[in-house]
Formats: sequence, structure tokens, C-alpha cells
Amino acid sequence: MRYLVLSDVHANLFALQAVLEHAQGRYDQVWYLGDVVGYGPHPNECIELLAGLPCLGVAGNHDWAVLGKLELDYFNPTAAHVLEWTRSVLTPSHMRFLESLGERIVPAEHFTLVHGSPRHPIWEYVLTRVDATFALRDLTTRYGFLGHTHIPVIFQSVPRHGALCREIPLYADASTRALTEESLLINPGSVGQPRDGDPRASYMILDWEERTLEHFRVEYPVERTQKAMFEHNLPVPLIYRLSLGR
Repeated sequence: MRYLVLSDVHANLFALQAVLEHAQGRYDQVWYLGDVVGYGPHPNECIELLAGLPCLGVAGNHDWAVLGKLELDYFNPTAAHVLEWTRSVLTPSHMRFLESLGERIVPAEHFTLVHGSPRHPIWEYVLTRVDATFALRDLTTRYGFLGHTHIPVIFQSVPRHGALCREIPLYADASTRALTEESLLINPGSVGQPRDGDPRASYMILDWEERTLEHFRVEYPVERTQKAMFEHNLPVPLIYRLSLGR
């Protein structure tokens, strides 16, 4: 089986379309790591597209906020503004799609899917080796996929007692890595809101038969997403940051 691993689309339809076109024919199932809504201008369209795929997914903090499961006070004012707008435009069927997403999924032997961390699946960030070392201790399968930070990275456990895990940044346009016997936390980066200085959409393909993981960056028409955000009067800082990947 080959799995298309996506996270943090954030209502960016053109980025999601570009990723699906780029990955066409190279996966059997989609694993989705949360936050289909928030920040961007096309929440209904993105949910509709994901719902039509062979997809297993979990909820993110923005998904929960739209559903009222998280208070908007937890978010900065610009993010909260878009979440309120998203609530006002989402259709009932797409609200139900968000409701159907769990906090954690074990979709296959050896794998766990969460948005934030194994300990706190919705909200906790895994940004540093210290964060990841503690998160790996809470992982009950060999491999864990997570999102939330919008930064592609792999953290690999180290067998020495008390040692920090190893961090493997992912900078290349296309890179293939063999899965190790050691436990891994794997972040595919963000489809719709990259935060690593590269504005291109980020995703991964896991080939379980070959035991390989491929990471890709894909160009998409950023200006079309920005235009739609302007048309919906979404916050200007969110519009401009798309060009920067920040």
C-alpha cells in the first residue's frame, strides 16, 4: 500500500489541487493529519475534495474551533477572525465531515496519526528535539505522523537511555528515505500554509511495501489564493505571509 500523507490544508484549494495532481496515480489511500479549515478562503471546497477521496483523517485545532470544541480565545485575533468567518460559510454537511474526524487514528499496524502530538493530539506542538523526545515516549506504535507546526521534519529515536532524539530536517525538493527500525515522528509539512520559508505546498508519500518515505514540494498559484482571500476580506497579514512561507 502507498499512502498520500497530507496536513494543514487550511482552506487553500489551489494548493490542495496542485498536490493531488502532482501525486496522481502514486497512492492508494490518503492519510490526513488535520486542519482542513482556518486561514484560507475555500473551506467548503477543500472539505468536499477531501471527502471524495479514499481518506482517513484526524481533526486539528482549527477544525475543533470551528465546531466550538475550542474557544476562539486560544487563537490570535487574525486566526480567530477567519474561524468566525468559516463558521458562517460552512455548509451543514461539511460541518458533519469535521465532526466525523477523530483525535487519533491507528490506520495500519505500526502507525499512529495525530495532529499535534501523541500526548495531546489536538493542540501540542512538536517543534524541538526535546519536544519530540518526550512525544516519542508517548507513541504506542513504531511510527507516528503529525502536523500542526507546518514544518516538514523527521525525528528519530535514539536507543541510548536519556539521549535526545535525532532531528532530520527536510529541505530538498524531492527526497526518499528508508524507514528505520527506530521509532520515528514524521511531519509532512503543510499543504496550504507552509511555515519553513518555502511557500510551496508540502506533502509525503509512504510506500509501506518498499519501506520508503518520499517528501515533495509543489508549486501552486499563490496569487489566486491571495486574490480569493482579498475578495472575502480576510486579514491582510495572512494574505501576504503565503508568499513568504512564514
